[in-house]
Order: sequence, then C-alpha cells, then structure tokens
Amino acid sequence: MMANESWLWVLEERIPSITKEGSATLDKLLAELKSQQWLEQDVFAVHLSLEEAIVNAILHGNAGDPKKLVEITFQVSETELRVEIIDEGSGFNPDALPDPTADENLEKPSGRGVMLMRHYMDHVQYNKAGNQVVMVKKRS
Repeated sequence: MMANESWLWVLEERIPSITKEGSATLDKLLAELKSQQWLEQDVFAVHLSLEEAIVNAILHGNAGDPKKLVEITFQVSETELRVEIIDEGSGFNPDALPDPTADENLEKPSGRGVMLMRHYMDHVQYNKAGNQVVMVKKRS
C-alpha cells in the first residue's frame, strides 16, 4: 500500500456495538465499490472479510456492549481498498487462535473469521494490543 495513495472515497464512522449498525456501514462501502465497478469477486471477498471483522469487533472486542463504540474507516482508491477497524476491547492475540482446520475444530460453528480475512484480503495486520485491524484489498 502506498502512503501517498489518492483516495477517491473515504468513510469514517463510529458506531455503537450493534451488528445492524455494522451491517449498515458495510453496505455503504459495498455500494461504493459496485458504483466504481469493482469485480464481483473482489466485492464478495471484501463483504465476507469485513463482515467477519466488524462482527468480531462488536461481539468479541466490545462484548456486544452498545455503549462501546467501533471506529471504522474505509478508504477507496483506483487500485485498492484500505480498512481500519478499532474496538474498545482489551484485544487479543490473533496468532494464538486455534487452527480452524485442525481435526478437533472442523465441526465447530465458529472460529474461522480471522482465517477467512487473511485468505480474502491482501494484507491483514493487528496492532500489538489486538483491538485494531488494518486490511487492504487490491483491486483485480
């Protein structure tokens, strides 16, 4: 990602920890990507990854407490999308998560979000505290 990237569209929102609010914010980004004619496969990857990241911030980071806020920043350029999501939680160590592909975890209904984010996005990085994630998706 270039530091001097020329952003065509930027959205910064602070939302309460309510999944409906997160979905509404994500919908704004998806509409923008479609209006800029991003490929359907890229929009799908972004949708899946950000839905996971936003739900994680709301339900795990902020424990679903609507008094706690989630900061979401979307920046879209001609060539990429940059996303930053920050919650008010104490954070976590993403490297300490159990392997969702291990036999004992295959039938568990959750635990694949970070893996999906890393698969579909080109860059996923957490801050040291584990309550902020920055992701980048390059346009195909």
